[in-house]
Amino acid sequence: MVQSVELNKDQSGIAVMSLNRSKAANALSRQMLNEMKAALQSIHEDEFIRCLILTGSGEKVFCAGADLKERAGMNELEVRNTVALIRETINRVEELPVPVICAMNGSAFGGGLELALASDIRIASSHSSFGLTETSLGIIPGAGGTQRLPRLIGLAKAKELIFTARRIDAKEAERIGLISKTASKESLMEEAFTLAREIAGNAPLALRASKKAINQGAETGLQAGLKIEELCYGTIIDTNDRLEGLQAFKEKRKPVYTGH
Repeated sequence: MVQSVELNKDQSGIAVMSLNRSKAANALSRQMLNEMKAALQSIHEDEFIRCLILTGSGEKVFCAGADLKERAGMNELEVRNTVALIRETINRVEELPVPVICAMNGSAFGGGLELALASDIRIASSHSSFGLTETSLGIIPGAGGTQRLPRLIGLAKAKELIFTARRIDAKEAERIGLISKTASKESLMEEAFTLAREIAGNAPLALRASKKAINQGAETGLQAGLKIEELCYGTIIDTNDRLEGLQAFKEKRKPVYTGH
């Protein structure tokens, strides 16, 4: 059986997880979802990883969302279980302790865009287009789209895009903050690795604590968020990396962080 997901890790602490069903528009089949869960668990448990790049094979589509051909043969219970599997898998992307860059090698619709929304940073090929198109299919976004999109681009714009099921191009997506930047299809992964290396050069425990503080704080009021930040900061004080950062600054050299 051909693997639907490929996971590679390099010596700098950067991992790349690639959706590998380009002939099926990298649609989220049950096999792919189960392989994604296993790969995400591996990343979660690997303390050496400092950043993940999530991308897809091919040059046209990052992920077309749910595999509708597979779904056509399902009964109602199977549909419910598969939607729950998509939701669980996408949530696990957001729950990863390390920063996640989604390098969108092509278009993303429905669950494919919801997968990207669960990442921390999104960059995309300039020829891509995006949309939560579920209302045009008689359903609604069911894997976080109604919640993550408004938090990212604002309530009114998110409602407009979801209610109309409109598809927007990469230029518009960058303008409204759906993606951070665009790149040519030839340079997309180079841009992703440049960003990942910039992230991975920093203290891994600080990266994890920062992500936790931002994500948890965003769901609360300011005062509660400040308390979360204080607690996350407290986990860093008694670490070798904090002392290494201070010593490297004093000696005017690049710090060597070990994640301890």
